[in-house]
Amino acid sequence: MPDPGAGSGRLYRDRNLHIIFSITLIAVLAVSSITPAFPQISRELGVSPARIGWLISAFTVPGIFLTPLLGLAADRWGRKQILVPSLLLFAAAGTACAFATDFQTLLGLRLLQGVGGAALGALNLTIISDLYTGPVRTEAMGYNASVLSVGTAGYPAIGGALALLGWNYPFALSLFAVPVALFVLFALPPEYPTSNTSLGTYFVRVGRALATPAIAGMMFATVTTFIMLFGSYLAFFPGLAERSFGATSLSIGLVMSAGSICTAITASQLGKLARRFDKTRLVRAGFVLYGLAMLGFPAARETWQLAIPAAVFGVGAALSIPTILTLLADYAPEDQRGAFMSINGMLLRLGQTLGPLLIGTVVSLWSIQAAFYAGAAIAFLTLVVVVATIPSS
Repeated sequence: MPDPGAGSGRLYRDRNLHIIFSITLIAVLAVSSITPAFPQISRELGVSPARIGWLISAFTVPGIFLTPLLGLAADRWGRKQILVPSLLLFAAAGTACAFATDFQTLLGLRLLQGVGGAALGALNLTIISDLYTGPVRTEAMGYNASVLSVGTAGYPAIGGALALLGWNYPFALSLFAVPVALFVLFALPPEYPTSNTSLGTYFVRVGRALATPAIAGMMFATVTTFIMLFGSYLAFFPGLAERSFGATSLSIGLVMSAGSICTAITASQLGKLARRFDKTRLVRAGFVLYGLAMLGFPAARETWQLAIPAAVFGVGAALSIPTILTLLADYAPEDQRGAFMSINGMLLRLGQTLGPLLIGTVVSLWSIQAAFYAGAAIAFLTLVVVVATIPSS
């Protein structure tokens, strides 16, 4: 196990952190790599633009129900025992999506892939919380968010380029989960804390902790962040770019990559920022930037101008998402950490699932530009909740 107080000069070299990074890159692959192909999938499979976001929701729905159960299992039996089969199922179902011939089959396979992906995003963060404490935990969360952003920056460009060959080619990227599963199986150490308390006591303790205003505020912020991200941004930004400017899948992917690059750069400095600024202020700043970015998307007049609000949104994500996770880990007792992160992961999935559906309803009632005005309203509402519930750290 690494030294939990290891300095930043050594942290990025840690082998276990590299394993976490590989899991993170798989966890974000299933959405980021296929969204640039949404306009093509819509045309090829005869799907309306309002329904295309179901491909995101089908993937995220299983996580709403399974993530807490998998977190409980990981607390009691270990992280590794849950991760390996999850990665293999993710790879099998995701690759099968490339061979779907109709939208209903594609949705079913995405649902199965979502079962495999349900635990990935929560357990990699749980492992970070297991391995590191104090400011180094924030630094590790920042590095992980930076790597995640490299993935979300690269995957849209890669997926957009592959979609030029055919709408189904981006789904083949799921095969990369197989070597990651082998990496986890043979290289990740199993000695993480497990819970020996009775299930009744375990659930009572978790429930009491979740009822505190600060944790409730963090959980609310998680839901709304991913409603904006997966609803306004990922589901409807490609349509806005294509309809307004005739953008290709490749150019859409490149613009989305600009935001993720900004997230990566900012998140890589999060350890330094957390040492200089209060964590709660970083979260608040993130939601201010979210709101400004959402207002900026429909104000753009040329394709390249879309990169500006994408960059602002990316900085907001770097400030808020890993900082909320660090605060949550700080509040979580060691033997309940898997449950805390998994419940947060469940709410993350809830936001991912509701986002395309809720924002899709807004689009069907008004216009695609309304998706971003709704996102701005959500951002500023969440800012009010964060100020009211999460105390300075």
